[in-house]
Amino acid sequence: MAELAILDNASMLHEGRWWKPEAGNRVHCFLCPRHCHIHEGQSGFCFIRVNRGGKLYSLGYGSPAALQIDPIEKKPLNHFLPGTRVFSMGTAGCNMGCFFCQNWDISKSRQDQVQSQAIEAEQVPLLAKKNNCPSIAFTYNEPTIWGEYVVDICREAKKHGLKTVMVTNGYITREAFHDIYDHIDAANVDLKAFTENFYGKITLTHLQPVLDTLLWLKRETKVWFEITNLMIPTLNDAPDETRRLADWILENLGADVPLHFTAFHPDFKLQDKPRTPPETLHGARAIAVDAGLHFVYEGNIYSEAANTCCPRCGATLIRRSWHTIQSNLLRGGKCHQCGDRVPGVWN
Repeated sequence: MAELAILDNASMLHEGRWWKPEAGNRVHCFLCPRHCHIHEGQSGFCFIRVNRGGKLYSLGYGSPAALQIDPIEKKPLNHFLPGTRVFSMGTAGCNMGCFFCQNWDISKSRQDQVQSQAIEAEQVPLLAKKNNCPSIAFTYNEPTIWGEYVVDICREAKKHGLKTVMVTNGYITREAFHDIYDHIDAANVDLKAFTENFYGKITLTHLQPVLDTLLWLKRETKVWFEITNLMIPTLNDAPDETRRLADWILENLGADVPLHFTAFHPDFKLQDKPRTPPETLHGARAIAVDAGLHFVYEGNIYSEAANTCCPRCGATLIRRSWHTIQSNLLRGGKCHQCGDRVPGVWN
């Protein structure tokens, strides 16, 4: 990663949004569907939204715990500025309790347990531009929980002509959704499974709020979004579940929303499961394509299914190796062979 210029001044305690006071000096945080009722001196489930003196503060504001320059394909986004770099950042904490979290070192930590750096919102676009990144991604942990910082960065990013990306679990309330996503250009939403049982036992949350977020993105915003399904052996990889997931996407979001099936590796509290065999991803992709989805990818393995192909004539348009673009034959967002327009946000 290129060297970053970081501000020296410590970030100030920042009063949060999306809360209201309650009796007994408690506060009700309604940023996410957990609706935490937080006592004086305590934090919500996410660790970084705290009650100090009967007011809600965000410890994540201006205090990222992770900064990195990534290829946009790593988010993963295959139909959004392919081949470009994205300035990626995250904080401590999360509003889900996923046993398989692959960024658990920050997402399961409190703010004082990570090495964070003070960066004002207006500095973030300058750092992105310095590192030749046309977009900024809020990622690594759940960006919804530091939504105040996200919104302020987005406002600054627009002044510099930069685009913004949410890499999210989709766990957000109706009250906060437009406040944040009206500033966002693209998103990748983790649809972690398609059963309430999985969400309840393995993530300590619920499925329906995530489906609601996907519906709001489709029906109420211009956000370009893609979906990721991390396939965990024996937990969410059954063919009938994959078919129901694909059918729901087709019926509610349309055939052109890209779907990424990605391979699991043992991590955090879920180390008793094996890595996802490539054959599982191949089978899931075949099911989703048979259901009628146009753009179905495989991730975390080397696969021809990382390529973007024209759904009309079948021509390979973007050839990828892992997160690297090997060739891009799109011409103005259209297939070079048949001229059909391919949905996405292209360079």
